[in-house]
Amino acid sequence: MILALLALAAVQSAAPPAVPVPVTPPAPAAAARARAPSADETRLQVCAALARADPAGAVDEGQAWIAQRGGVPARQCLGLGLAGLQRWAPAATVFEQAAREAEAQNLPLRADLWVQAGNAWLAAGENGRALQAIDAALAVPSLTDALRGEAQVDRARAQMALGHADLARQDLDRALQLAPADPFAWYLSAALARRENNLARAGTDIARAAQLAPDDPDITLLAGTIAGLNGNMVEAERLYRRVVQLAPESEAGRAAAASLATMREVEVPAVPRPAQPTPAQPQP
Repeated sequence: MILALLALAAVQSAAPPAVPVPVTPPAPAAAARARAPSADETRLQVCAALARADPAGAVDEGQAWIAQRGGVPARQCLGLGLAGLQRWAPAATVFEQAAREAEAQNLPLRADLWVQAGNAWLAAGENGRALQAIDAALAVPSLTDALRGEAQVDRARAQMALGHADLARQDLDRALQLAPADPFAWYLSAALARRENNLARAGTDIARAAQLAPDDPDITLLAGTIAGLNGNMVEAERLYRRVVQLAPESEAGRAAAASLATMREVEVPAVPRPAQPTPAQPQP
């Protein structure tokens, strides 16, 4: 039973989830929150909401705004719409254009735009370009600890995709120091520790992720896998059932159901082979 389950579990936990981190507009800076938002800020927030409800409409709005010489916020609006359509490479390109324009004007939000570009390049599978964008964000002196931690997580994701596990570990450890309340950072750290065969750390880190996000199906799935690898099959089964309850139609839910089916399959006792009659021995 254990060998069959662990073989499947090892496949499930070999990499982080394929779903990209959502690309969202940055929260307004403290100075911006202290005053009434400008017309551009208000328009960008409207566009961000439109990108969630009607991303194609947000693309149209961004393009029209750029035609009106809207500048950085107009490009960010277009990038959000493209990201909403999962057109990741064009979105990353637009975010980079906005980031460079913001750098030319020495705007504080340039770091946020580089982070968004890095996220979009990661989702597009362009991990080298993602690293370049993330490094540009990390080079901005005014980057807050929270956003710097997010950027380090994204950098670790790119390093893992490129096969640089040692560099990914360095980035994740920095991220956990800067953003200890980020469950995704703990999740990635646990996944990497499992790949490093450091099951003690994998168990500790996934427990922290589950504490911060108890209803996340990906986190719960990995927690079940790590429990199984540590020999706690009762806890593994409980967590897999929890994933199926949380998100039965998700990729995590289907993986958990497959693990449960494997567990049931190996627990069914084999049907004994009928005894064969002993042939009669010839009499001398």
